[in-house]
Amino acid sequence: MGIEILGVSMDSVRRQKNFRHKYDFPYRLLSDPEGVLVHGFGAWGPKKFMGKEYEGILRSSFLIDEQGSIEKVWAKVKTKSHASDVLQDLG
Repeated sequence: MGIEILGVSMDSVRRQKNFRHKYDFPYRLLSDPEGVLVHGFGAWGPKKFMGKEYEGILRSSFLIDEQGSIEKVWAKVKTKSHASDVLQDLG
């Protein structure tokens, strides 16, 4: 489809490399330790886990065109169905 996939987290470059190799990801994972991209894209906010509230990265995906404009946002991504959800939306 001519789409480049990039993953971003606030982990270090070393942790991103280890994670990528461990799970044999076929795409690049970017390190954003200062949270510039994460905060800039609004992917940081309140989360809940086992009744506890905390701040963290909100799993989100963005379709960005060649000019850098955001075409589509998938918020509150469910990891098990996300790939098929994106393919269905793009198909």
